Amino acid sequence: MLGRLSLRARLVLGVIVLAAVGLAAADVATYTSLRSFEFDHTDATLDSLQHAFGQPGFAGSGPGQPAVYVQYRAPDGKRILSRQSPPSFQGQPAPPPPRWPTTISLAGGSEQGPDFVRYFTVAAASGDGRYRVRASHEPGAQGVLAIAISLRDVDGTLHRLLLIELLVTAAVLAGLAGLGLGLVRAGLRPLGAIERTAAAIAAGDLSRRVERADERTEVGRLGLALNAMLGQIESAFRAREASEQKLRRFVADASHELRTPLSAVRAYAELFTRGADQRPDDLARSMAGIGRESERMSLLVEDLLLLARLDEGRPLERQPVQLDEVVGEAVDAARAVEPERPIDLAAEPLRVLGDRDRLRQSIDNLLANARAHTPPRAPVHVTVAGVNGAAVIEVADTGPGLGAEDLERVFERFYRSDVSRSRSSGGVGLGLSIVAAVAEAHGGTVGARPGSEGGAVFRIVLPLA
Repeated sequence: MLGRLSLRARLVLGVIVLAAVGLAAADVATYTSLRSFEFDHTDATLDSLQHAFGQPGFAGSGPGQPAVYVQYRAPDGKRILSRQSPPSFQGQPAPPPPRWPTTISLAGGSEQGPDFVRYFTVAAASGDGRYRVRASHEPGAQGVLAIAISLRDVDGTLHRLLLIELLVTAAVLAGLAGLGLGLVRAGLRPLGAIERTAAAIAAGDLSRRVERADERTEVGRLGLALNAMLGQIESAFRAREASEQKLRRFVADASHELRTPLSAVRAYAELFTRGADQRPDDLARSMAGIGRESERMSLLVEDLLLLARLDEGRPLERQPVQLDEVVGEAVDAARAVEPERPIDLAAEPLRVLGDRDRLRQSIDNLLANARAHTPPRAPVHVTVAGVNGAAVIEVADTGPGLGAEDLERVFERFYRSDVSRSRSSGGVGLGLSIVAAVAEAHGGTVGARPGSEGGAVFRIVLPLA
């Protein structure tokens, strides 16, 4: 049943129940304490009446006092004396007398000096009144003296106390319910905001956040934690969207790059079917074209496979590599390709852990990029140095340099800073992407910046062995 109630209702109900139990306990304790006090006071009055009984001038209770009834019984239970005081009740009808028990036993009473005393309560002979009775043995007598006094005032006081307690308890519970409902509603208001925020996010608005989250409250800290989680979720969604867009662009660019050599191969094949096999010159040109375009497709496919393996996080070979030697071999190969281009090398002997072939491929790609973007005789400067516990490789050219957008996107796949450059002279835009992927696979980083004297400087940072 409680599980169907809202959190607000359960909190308010719990406070009311707890307060009701506390107030009821206080009411019972107060009522019991006053009842015990009133009965003790009545018993003390009976004691004083008993001491005054038999004295000259005994008149029982005074005007306005409760009615007093006295009986004296012989040992055999026979009533010997019966009196009531006052004899007349100031012109009003006398209250009904007590309903005296048939026998009065003092068993279970208590000793009070020379007397053996017992106190008990009896009902009135008619109506709902009650009497408090004191029964005792008189000194030197065998009978029992019983004195009864009306409890009308005591019962009236207790009834008024009970009524006041009920009214006060009801008022306190009602006020507590209203105040508790207001406080709980105000305290749980941030939960409503969290609920609305979650609903908006479920509807697709990932930018929504919980507003006015106060870290000093539990609900506020929940809101802050939810905001942090939502920020991470939004970042993850944005990253996934960016990754999907990059993947779609990558697939589109790869398809576009493959379409060109495939179209050329198909064109050469059609030329062959149209009779080129009967013309030696056309046959040689067709076969050379098919071979050239097939080799170009093979290189493109190999580059794509390499990037795919690196994206999957496949481990590379981890062997000690003398980095200055690898860079020196790449520089020698570049000098052989372009003997007229001055390429200088300044290398410190450094060793790293990694894949020698992939590192060599990265250096070759940087040098090939310099050849593609600079004039044939423009110098290239290559350095290998240790900086802050890392190996730093820099390839600086003296070409036209890179713009601000180029510096941000130069390592993207299929990106070309010079859109007017033909594919035959500029490649497909995967060389620098492979450089970045290989460096990251080795735990390093890449970067590009404008050169101090023009051109561009490409930088690879790798952890030393």
